[in-house]
Amino acid sequence: MEEYLNIFVRSIFVDNMVFAYFLGMCSYLAVSRTINTSVGLGLAVIFVLGITVPVNYLLENYVLGKGALAWLGPQYADVNLSFLTFIMFIAIIAAMVQLVEMVIEKFSPTLYSNLGIFLPLIAVNCAILGGSLFMQQRNYANIGEAATFGLGSGIGWFLAIVGIAAIREKIKYSNVPAPLRGLGITFIITGLMGIAFMSFMGIQL
Repeated sequence: MEEYLNIFVRSIFVDNMVFAYFLGMCSYLAVSRTINTSVGLGLAVIFVLGITVPVNYLLENYVLGKGALAWLGPQYADVNLSFLTFIMFIAIIAAMVQLVEMVIEKFSPTLYSNLGIFLPLIAVNCAILGGSLFMQQRNYANIGEAATFGLGSGIGWFLAIVGIAAIREKIKYSNVPAPLRGLGITFIITGLMGIAFMSFMGIQL
């Protein structure tokens, strides 16, 4: 249980996709103008990461990796399909994003309209693919750890986009110098938030 908690907390605060690796910045900057749209996209990212990371873990360990097909028989023990990793990971991500898009369009047309092109672009959001690639790189012991990492990474991205959206709504009423208005001040605030999140690196679980 302690290992799961460690992975969960680290993926949210220490290894935050936005503030530690600056992944998913395109959607982070473009959709964070209002809290409502940020919450909607953030929840969609949590769902997609929470599903695709464990699914891709199974795909990596039981289909694509070297010797992963050994469960089919000893004659498949040397089969290595790792060259298909990127294609298969992206296919799984695209399928999940399509599902999310259909659900949001059905139950929340307003949010679907507000998110616009950035909802289907979750499929090419580098934070989503990054989650699966980090999972592959870190060799988690089981699917539970992979799912914990995926869920935590999604929550971390959610906190980042909702946090910057709240700040951007407030600074509309602030006297920001003209050259820094818009993305300029947003980049500065993002950098400061990244420095703030570095303080969590001292967490020991």
